[in-house]
Amino acid sequence: MSVRNLQYLFAPKSVALIGASERPGSMGTTLLDNLLGGGFKGKLYAVNPKYEQVGELPCYDSVADLPEAPELAVICTPPATVPQLVRQLGERGTRAAVVLSSGMAKARDGRGRSLRQAALDAAHPYLLRLLGPNSAGLLAPGLGLNASVAHSGALPGRIAFVSQSGSLMTGVLDWARTRGIGFSHFISLGDSSDVDLGDMLDYLASDGHAGAILLHVDQLRYARKFMSAARAAARSKPVLVLKSRSGEDGVRAVASESGALASEDDVFDAAVRRAGMLRVYTTEQLFAAVETLAYARPLHGERLAIVSNGAGPGVLARDALRYGKGTAATLSPESIAQLDALLPGGAGVQSANLPVNLLGGAPPARYAAALEILLKDPQVDAVLVVHSPTATVDSREVANAIAPLARAASRPILSCWLGGASVLEARTIAANARMPTFRTPEDGVAGFLQLVNYRRNQNLLMEVPPSMVGHMAPDRSSARALVREAIANKRLLLSDPETKAILRAYGLALVETRAAPDVDAAVAVARAIGYPVAVKILTPDVMHKSDFGGVTLDLDSDDAVRASAQRMKKRLDELFPQARFDGFSVQAMCRRANGHELIVGAATDPVFGPVLVFGQGGIAVEVTDDYSVALPPLNLVLARDLVDRTRVARLLAGYRNRPPANLDAILAVLIQVSRLVSDIPEIVELDINPLLADSKGATVLDARVRLALADRSGSTLDRLAIRPYPRELEETIAWNGAPLLLRPIRPEDGPAHLAFFDALTPDDIRYRMFVRIRELQPSQLARFTQIDYDREMAFIATRKNAEGVNETLAVGRVVADPDNTSAEFAVTVRSDLKGMGLGRIMMTKLIEYCRARGTGEIVGEALPQNSRIVAMVKKLGFEVTIDGEEGIRKMRLALR
Repeated sequence: MSVRNLQYLFAPKSVALIGASERPGSMGTTLLDNLLGGGFKGKLYAVNPKYEQVGELPCYDSVADLPEAPELAVICTPPATVPQLVRQLGERGTRAAVVLSSGMAKARDGRGRSLRQAALDAAHPYLLRLLGPNSAGLLAPGLGLNASVAHSGALPGRIAFVSQSGSLMTGVLDWARTRGIGFSHFISLGDSSDVDLGDMLDYLASDGHAGAILLHVDQLRYARKFMSAARAAARSKPVLVLKSRSGEDGVRAVASESGALASEDDVFDAAVRRAGMLRVYTTEQLFAAVETLAYARPLHGERLAIVSNGAGPGVLARDALRYGKGTAATLSPESIAQLDALLPGGAGVQSANLPVNLLGGAPPARYAAALEILLKDPQVDAVLVVHSPTATVDSREVANAIAPLARAASRPILSCWLGGASVLEARTIAANARMPTFRTPEDGVAGFLQLVNYRRNQNLLMEVPPSMVGHMAPDRSSARALVREAIANKRLLLSDPETKAILRAYGLALVETRAAPDVDAAVAVARAIGYPVAVKILTPDVMHKSDFGGVTLDLDSDDAVRASAQRMKKRLDELFPQARFDGFSVQAMCRRANGHELIVGAATDPVFGPVLVFGQGGIAVEVTDDYSVALPPLNLVLARDLVDRTRVARLLAGYRNRPPANLDAILAVLIQVSRLVSDIPEIVELDINPLLADSKGATVLDARVRLALADRSGSTLDRLAIRPYPRELEETIAWNGAPLLLRPIRPEDGPAHLAFFDALTPDDIRYRMFVRIRELQPSQLARFTQIDYDREMAFIATRKNAEGVNETLAVGRVVADPDNTSAEFAVTVRSDLKGMGLGRIMMTKLIEYCRARGTGEIVGEALPQNSRIVAMVKKLGFEVTIDGEEGIRKMRLALR
């Protein structure tokens, strides 16, 4: 994660084109024309020994001959020349280059790849950033910079577009220009040998010129880096992702049911959802979503009211809402009565949740009055206004009538203007009132549903989960020992008893199960367990044992068990003569009248690593196709979302005379499985199917675990797309005569953190926030407790109070820049505990943490009145200076 020197890509004062040309149709000529024609106000240089002058520019023989080091170099020379040019530019002092040269990654003889690495090696000593190779260039329209091979320039605007496809980039430019859409940045990443999607997200997140970030993603290589940058960027501005559907049925791990279910698209959707972004599938959707998010008011609910001047368009909108699984607003009786009074001839509103039909000749005043009624209804969260042109009503007058309401409304108003030339001016009026406009009712509903999805994803990013009470601490050492023993014996598929032992170590409830090596032993075990029982044949070579009669239920006698076991063994030998036979599994029958068979599992995606699967289970799991996917780690909010995205969730809530299932028990299983796959990197596949859930709890009936040798080349956590809670940083110390736990903050600390904030005096709050605030907003609380452990850290000092509830006594926080050169700290101690050494304890913990991760320096600021922290950090070796008229104390400690 590095943004170092990226400013020279987008705000250079001088640019050198290396490979400038006048040969018609050449890349050098196209680039020269675009640089000269873009209106760039900085200095332009041309380099090519074949020319003395190109266009209106003198042409230099080499980089060494340039009168100064260009801040940005644009290279379009043959691949073999690139590494040497990069080295020369670095020596001159250039810190950024766009490499448009192709053939540096896909050469059959490997020479292209070696050239790409040579260019990287040449850039590294000088911290010179490379965009490309095989890039189509970049544009910064606000500066008039067009260093691209695009056939047209870009209009200035506040949208940043980053693409992995040069051809799509040029197509989008043309498409956007015809629609008047402008850009702050327009970037073709090419092969991303250096600057990649994660770097661009980090840079654009803090760039005030970019109001929204649009990404075209073809493929990802560094999921962890991408997710970290995406989550940070999505907290500050809308991030939309354009990625076509893969068409692939499942993750490559087809040896498990979970792996067969979770497709590449499912996993990518889960990543986008977890990061708080919004995914679209076409360029039309991409820019429609940008307009909707930019213009519409924030959505505070998901209920849409539809109003139109005809039944047909309103019904089309309603059907699109239903098909998209949206929610129609149910109007209040007061709203219905007021709308009825508007309509002539006793037409009236037909239903509280059907579109409001204002009739074909509805005058502008009727539109405005109806919209005002709907906006006052507390059961309406957004309104879609649909207008069809008529001979008696001017569409412009309708737009002018509703525009003032749209400007003043606190809820989103979306508009659809059916037709062509006759409604163009009405669309312009609506757009000027910051009302998203659409051409069809279906498009208007799609725009609303994009708002809904974006809101849901943002809520997941910001929602504070409740404290976790009663969740068992897993026995990690026992589970790891079982895995190590299996791998030492070269067994990558755990036996049934081993699988159950690992799940039991993580607190999952299981039905009594015992293994039997042969038929006679199976009978003896069944007798010991007590009838009725279920018997399953054990073989690692057949995945679905029920397909050949390898599972029998409700056996109620010795003879039944014997006959069933013998029949299973015979079928195995006949159908799978090469399959290994490991005996039988005998299990007490678990029949629950109101039980639901579920699947909980994990698979390993080649890009995003471990993924979790939840859905409707049983032998028809792949037929019912009812499942959802999420990235670990999970908390209660994320686990609940994983459940709610399935159809079976409605059954679990109870219906008719069937009681609801114990949702807390299901969520506990999901969280513990999330912990299991996070803790033990050797687990690459896990299926719990079925998990039997009812009102009493959730019980594992059958499970399967497959292992792989863990990659020990780096941290075992690197395989996870999102870094889990860093338990290794926990530390217990003695303080004030009692143990005190110092540990990283986690999302479940939200309630305790809110209580901690409430215990601070107004002055202490001002010392921490630099302003006076009375209470933490939910989004602020989420921001403080839901942190990305890859780029920031917050330690809390915590202990149990007299009631046994965890309370937070102090917080120490550091946020590092993407290059890890500097980290800003803040330390806050509960007001009634100041002067007892907690501040020094937290500060020392932060310094040790930053030193361990190689941070260059730790810095902070304090108000002049906050003399305690200034005195404390001086004792710890900080330099303290006074800055500005307000006398802000700047504190700095060099760590390397």
